[in-house]
Amino acid sequence: MKLNFNYQFAKNFFNENELKQIKPYVELANEVLTSKSGAGNDFLGWIDLPENYDKDEFARIKKAAEKIKNDSEVLVVIGIGGSYLGAKAAIEFLSHSFYNNLPKDKRKTPEIYFAGTNMSGVYLQHLIDVVGDRDFSVNVISKSGTTTEPAIAFRVFKKMLEEKYGKEEAAKRIYATTDKEKGALKTLATAEGYETFVVPDNVGGRFSVLTAVGLLPIAAAGINIDDLMAGAKDAMNDFANKNMDENQALQYAAVRNILHRKGKDLELMVNYEPRVHYLAEWWKQLFGESEGKEGKGIFSTSAVFTTDLHSIGQYIQEGNRNIFETVINIIDMNEEDIIMQVQENNEDNLNYLENMTLDYINKKTMEGALDAHLEGDVPSILINLEKLDEENIGFLIYFFEKACAIYCRLLGVDAFNQPGVEAYKRNMGMLLNKP
Repeated sequence: MKLNFNYQFAKNFFNENELKQIKPYVELANEVLTSKSGAGNDFLGWIDLPENYDKDEFARIKKAAEKIKNDSEVLVVIGIGGSYLGAKAAIEFLSHSFYNNLPKDKRKTPEIYFAGTNMSGVYLQHLIDVVGDRDFSVNVISKSGTTTEPAIAFRVFKKMLEEKYGKEEAAKRIYATTDKEKGALKTLATAEGYETFVVPDNVGGRFSVLTAVGLLPIAAAGINIDDLMAGAKDAMNDFANKNMDENQALQYAAVRNILHRKGKDLELMVNYEPRVHYLAEWWKQLFGESEGKEGKGIFSTSAVFTTDLHSIGQYIQEGNRNIFETVINIIDMNEEDIIMQVQENNEDNLNYLENMTLDYINKKTMEGALDAHLEGDVPSILINLEKLDEENIGFLIYFFEKACAIYCRLLGVDAFNQPGVEAYKRNMGMLLNKP
């Protein structure tokens, strides 16, 4: 089993009987979801995506990724929200911690940078400086092509490409991931001859990491997307189980719901590896944008321990008791580690750690923090992941997608719309005199 859901550090906060009582409602929510009925049923293509994806496009994605590897030192991925978070999460999760800084002979794939994720001109100029005179390609990801942040970034890098290579050659270095038939980017891509990949109509942005949206940048980073999809397919099959007692995604949704009803309004995703940071950023959008509407929902945030134990650890231990933790624990890091050695001069008093690996010390720290937070009345959910590889993150991605959709059904909200996102866009347009 790739994933183990463990709520032993939350059991003190509710009765097992509460799980039995909520079970029929969770199973009904699952039935409504898997039958593709109920609110947002136009956006349920992600449910069977790991099996029923476009195989021809998948082959084109791998071919395009190879071309990018061969002709580009840098790939600039342009997108915001669900158009970049999943790809960045997978790349950071599975790659060297300093991927872009490795010498090319060790990396053997292009440096990958993300643009269109903000409005900062300084950030964009600094990225231009990093690209410099080197060969590069662009993957622009936008269903409409008019979302302000990525549209601005694409203008800038499209101009750079055309000035460097000429319009015809530049077009061969632009990969557009957009709507199948309509929108400004689709129109431009058709007119200019960009290779185009599809954002499926029935898969919303925050559920789109296993489509071309995420797969092209992930593949360009040298990650095996066949294994990624295989892991997601395993999860799809596992979490199709209608019995909550045998379905960990349903259990996670149930425990979240019970804790929320008891006043736990903030969920802190905790990890002990910096490379998992962007997985939490993806998770924050997945849950926050899905459940945060109609005055409802749990506020999703995150922390990297032990780093953040030295900043917000005090609050977690003794602050407002409206929080719970979901802890990602990777059992086998499958990487080289550092072993502590004895020093004659033991001024730092660390000789007691002799022959211990840092991973072992890190995991003991996790156990200590779980116990301490339990004493501090903070329930913790533990998600144990077998190891760091493509199949496991594919499995984990689908686990969260399924649990999120079920939880929103229990909450009584449409997981697949985001009406509140449009408010800032509308106000921004008015202030900038947008026609």
